[in-house]
Amino acid sequence: MLNRDDLAAFLLTRRHRLRPGDVGLPDLGRRRTPGLRRQEVAQLAGISVDYYIRLEQARGPRPSRQVLAALARALMLTADEREYLFRLADESPPPVAGPSSQISPGIRNLLDSLPETPAYVVDAKYDVLAWNTLATHFIGNLSGFAESDRNMIRWLCRLPATAVPWTDPEAVRFTRSTIADLRASYARYPTDPGIRGLVTELLGTSPRFAEMWEAHEVASRRPLIKRVDHPLAGPLEFECQVLQIPDTGQRLITYCAAPGSPTQAAFRRLARRAPAPPVPPLPREQPRPPAAGADQPESGPVAPR
Repeated sequence: MLNRDDLAAFLLTRRHRLRPGDVGLPDLGRRRTPGLRRQEVAQLAGISVDYYIRLEQARGPRPSRQVLAALARALMLTADEREYLFRLADESPPPVAGPSSQISPGIRNLLDSLPETPAYVVDAKYDVLAWNTLATHFIGNLSGFAESDRNMIRWLCRLPATAVPWTDPEAVRFTRSTIADLRASYARYPTDPGIRGLVTELLGTSPRFAEMWEAHEVASRRPLIKRVDHPLAGPLEFECQVLQIPDTGQRLITYCAAPGSPTQAAFRRLARRAPAPPVPPLPREQPRPPAAGADQPESGPVAPR
């Protein structure tokens, strides 16, 4: 059924979070309430002001799919918010776009603007798509790798059972959370051949992956504190932040050191070094040893403690 009250409240809160500049409108002085005005949302969505007011007042006709799509664009809703909007209106959500492997110019600029913070981008199946110079000291310089050899979960599953990701309890928890995040992507993009192919491959080649996959744990990645022993910088402690890039299935992963900490000083020293040299990929049937400082998938010889 159409949930008028929740629909009204949702539209109101989404309108209040936007400023005119966010949607390309001029900001003409002070406003009595935060966010966009109702007439501005109506203008952006191409509907009458009266119709939009009635929606926010939980009255009026049921909005069509065309109106819902226009409101989603006008209010700059994320994919999750757009799905929620359609369900409030008792409509089936539009199909979710497939995951993207294209890095936008804005994300590339963001990576380059973080010279003292290791940062890189992975797609929905954990292929590393882009990285900044400092990140090469942690995940390796992947410029010499084929696309199929940039997958962090595949790196993990090619390592022997005696490697750190499978013997250290903290690293095992991290690995389990990564595979749980992959299962969330598997459900979100059920027809994506890349994700399905990776899962099928690893189910047939990695008993450790198969065991964790069959646990049916599903969870998006969350920030966590990591402690690693870096071969060039020594012991480090930082917060691993995972930021979702809307409507792409991509995540921006950053290693954030506390201000004034020894780790921040170590990051600055590493930033003055040249990038790690490219490491050519090994034959696919062999396990890949991570590059100096490479992650497994986010902490190679820099093993979490």
